Amino acid sequence: MKRRDPQAKLPAAYWRLWWASAVDNVGDGIFSAAVPLLTVTLTRDPVLVSVVSAATYLPWLLLSLPAGALVDRRERVGLLWRSQALQAAIVAVVAVLVGVGRIDIVGLAVTGFGLSACEVVFANASLAVVPDLVPEARLHRANGSQYAVATAGQLFVGPPVGSLLFAAAAALPFGVDAASFVVSAAILATLPRRPLPRRAQPPIRVAVAEGVRWLGRHRLLRTLAGLLAVNTFCYQLGNVTVVLLATQTLHVSERGYGVLLAGAAVGSVLGGMANARIVAKIGALQALLTALLANAVLFVLIGTSPNAVVLGVLLGANGFATTLWSVVTVSLRQQAVPTELRGRVHSVYRMLGWGLMPLGSLAGGLVADAFGIRAAYPVAGVLRGIALAVALPVLLSAMRAGKRAA
Repeated sequence: MKRRDPQAKLPAAYWRLWWASAVDNVGDGIFSAAVPLLTVTLTRDPVLVSVVSAATYLPWLLLSLPAGALVDRRERVGLLWRSQALQAAIVAVVAVLVGVGRIDIVGLAVTGFGLSACEVVFANASLAVVPDLVPEARLHRANGSQYAVATAGQLFVGPPVGSLLFAAAAALPFGVDAASFVVSAAILATLPRRPLPRRAQPPIRVAVAEGVRWLGRHRLLRTLAGLLAVNTFCYQLGNVTVVLLATQTLHVSERGYGVLLAGAAVGSVLGGMANARIVAKIGALQALLTALLANAVLFVLIGTSPNAVVLGVLLGANGFATTLWSVVTVSLRQQAVPTELRGRVHSVYRMLGWGLMPLGSLAGGLVADAFGIRAAYPVAGVLRGIALAVALPVLLSAMRAGKRAA
């Protein structure tokens, strides 16, 4: 009988982080389905719809760098649970406003900004904590499991629940999301603390500059950061109108919209679960290149979807590819970046990668308004293909270097 490798087991502390993520992401999925449904009850203007999305991603541009410096200065577990507790308070206020009929587009935009500001701190701290809980050899598996549960919650379990709750009462999904933040915060508070080494802390400006310089000197990671910036811009350019594509062009109902997102999430969950095996079989950078190429092609096809079934299948395939390359890049960063710089380098990477998402949201609204709802995804796919072609020499060089090292 084959004996199981004991190193294959992930630590108990990691699984507490995993369960907190599971609860939190189900709530996020409920929220993500309810917000666009609420938005389209307030306006059908694609530009106004894109404004809500843009406000949600704006903190990644404005706050990512100082948040990274904060993560390298403060005890990270405390940052995790406190950010979740603050998010619980924000969503609870929104639930009350929706319940009394006092919410509007401005209120939704402000809510999105506030929640995302907390998420900037949470995401940077979470990425920095995982290598403290998991051996380096198991990072691909740990990150894959994190992405799988995040996707399952945000796109598979949460959206159909959110759409059903919204159909029953508009305030209900927001109240459930607030409760999920409370539960997640309680679990995170039980994680083991790992105080950072005591040392003289430079001013925030100097600390941020250290992270920028480190990333700037790493050719592969800085190229991936630039590629991520274009890809997330394009993702939002297409995705900001997906609710309009589904509900107006393809005539999907409110409940059907949640089911559509759930079906699309299957691919993302499978991508997270299969990540470690694919990387072991063909290599991390080969998997990365294949997934990025697939993303560009799939985006062009999504805009031509003739019905909701085809749209769901294409979104699922795109989710598989996106999760695959996301996990690979996260693991590469965690392995390469020194622990004392993790928060700052992750924050620079995320700022570059996510900072253009508000512009992508606005661009998607403008493209849809000028050329039709279907136009956004094909435009985004072409841009992603061009960006991949520009980055290809660096990726191929890194692949050759990896083969020589092996």
